[in-house]
Amino acid sequence: MRLFARLGGMDVPYRQIRAAYTDDSITVYQAYDAAIAGPAVAAQRFVAPFKRERMTWIKPSFLWMMYRCGWATKPGQERVLAVSLSREGFEWALAHSCLSHDDRRPGWAERVRRSPVRIQWDPERGVRHQALPYQSIQVGLSGEAVRRYVNEWTLAITDITDRVREVRAAVVARADVSGLLPVERPYPLPDEIQETIGV
Repeated sequence: MRLFARLGGMDVPYRQIRAAYTDDSITVYQAYDAAIAGPAVAAQRFVAPFKRERMTWIKPSFLWMMYRCGWATKPGQERVLAVSLSREGFEWALAHSCLSHDDRRPGWAERVRRSPVRIQWDPERGVRHQALPYQSIQVGLSGEAVRRYVNEWTLAITDITDRVREVRAAVVARADVSGLLPVERPYPLPDEIQETIGV
């Protein structure tokens, strides 16, 4: 059964990946302190002190990232990075993922144990961090997935902190920010991946 929410007179699936993407790449977001963000932008890939041994979470939703990092104001999340990934890599991650919560399908515990990727769905957020009636995806990478993310999938890393601050100032001033936000469209996925990630 597919659930929908109403948004501006349109039906929005309860769970759907919405992202800025091209034929070859998809943009995801992460927020770090300057010690990690600076070297990553300079090298155009994640390098020390970024730790490959830890799970790293990528988010295709700009506004969910803004909610998570408080518009680049939370400690350790003062620099927001837009990471351009190959679509091939992103879809590999989804295909090798497991939901972080029990999906009530047989073998969930074993899938969690062996999967290098976790999927978590959370309420999407508006510009004032308000919860919206549909969900946004977070993708947690560990082990092999982190190695591939760093070595193979990352095409470019851009520091967008100045843009984030510009949008935040406009939000505080109660200005229309729609023209400042990335254009995110529903991301097309094969049926088998949709089933894997719980769409």
